[in-house]
Amino acid sequence: MFTAPDFAKKQIIFVFSNEGEKISFSNDNIVIKSFDGRIKFQSTCYRLFVVYIVGNANVSSVLIQKSKKFGFYIALMTAGYKLYSMIGAAKEGNTLLRKKQYSYSDIGIAKVIITNKVINQRQELKNIRGKGSDVKNAINILSEYILKIQETTDLNELLAYEGLSAKTYFRSYFDNVIWQGRQPRIKKDFINATMDIGYTLLFSFVEALLLSYGFDIYCGVLHKEFYMRKSLVCDIVEPFRVLIDHEIKKGINLGQIKESDFTVSQGRYILKWSENSKYVSLLMKPLLSNKEGIFSYIQSYYRAFMKELPSSHFPLFELEGSFNDNC
Repeated sequence: MFTAPDFAKKQIIFVFSNEGEKISFSNDNIVIKSFDGRIKFQSTCYRLFVVYIVGNANVSSVLIQKSKKFGFYIALMTAGYKLYSMIGAAKEGNTLLRKKQYSYSDIGIAKVIITNKVINQRQELKNIRGKGSDVKNAINILSEYILKIQETTDLNELLAYEGLSAKTYFRSYFDNVIWQGRQPRIKKDFINATMDIGYTLLFSFVEALLLSYGFDIYCGVLHKEFYMRKSLVCDIVEPFRVLIDHEIKKGINLGQIKESDFTVSQGRYILKWSENSKYVSLLMKPLLSNKEGIFSYIQSYYRAFMKELPSSHFPLFELEGSFNDNC
């Protein structure tokens, strides 16, 4: 397991194999070369946390051996940024933790996670300058949902409030563009397609951290077990989604994220290969800026879970100003 000072020094790198980039090693250093043999990146393997490989690639036994030796992860993604495998340094032997996961049946932690998510969504709306009546009304509605979430004792009711909160938030948040709302994985417009990329990067980042502590990522507290669904990762990403939302809204305002960066195939928006590096850089920025906060959250979650503390002792991820008022 990482300590906070160790994790602060860890690096995350991307290899776009669909653009001809390749991985090689020189002693204990990883070297990324472009299609024409130029060195694009070089670093000691000791500082790696995740190596993302985007597009079809041959993963060598040497790369896997290095990931095991130096404790970094290899995240394999399609050209469309769908994560399909995570290889590497998972701590699979934490049987005590997993026994506690399998025996947990309360909804207290789930309520903390969703309360945290909605509070952060509300704060994002509060941060909008020159708020109109629609945004102010949405803030009030989210405040009401926060109270109802804290009072509920039923998981299905909790999930219903989460869904209602998300609809209220998204309806008011992207007021800088014509948009029909969040529709995961359908990619019916460039905003949803960009969100899918950003949320996938967030998902894989959180997955790697959870694996480093030995969690069974298929056993959640909010999203219950479903075949091959990484339910715990789905849970833990919730408070952090607003980081991606904020970066997308800012990118649209600055002209960094735009419809012309995508092609449309059978009604689905697909990012052009030439835009890969730019979008990854943009969408990873909030994760890298907050990586120590995300690490601290998961570390605190692990410690609270192992000690079987009351849900009130579980961590909150705080945006600036989020918890200044009574919730």
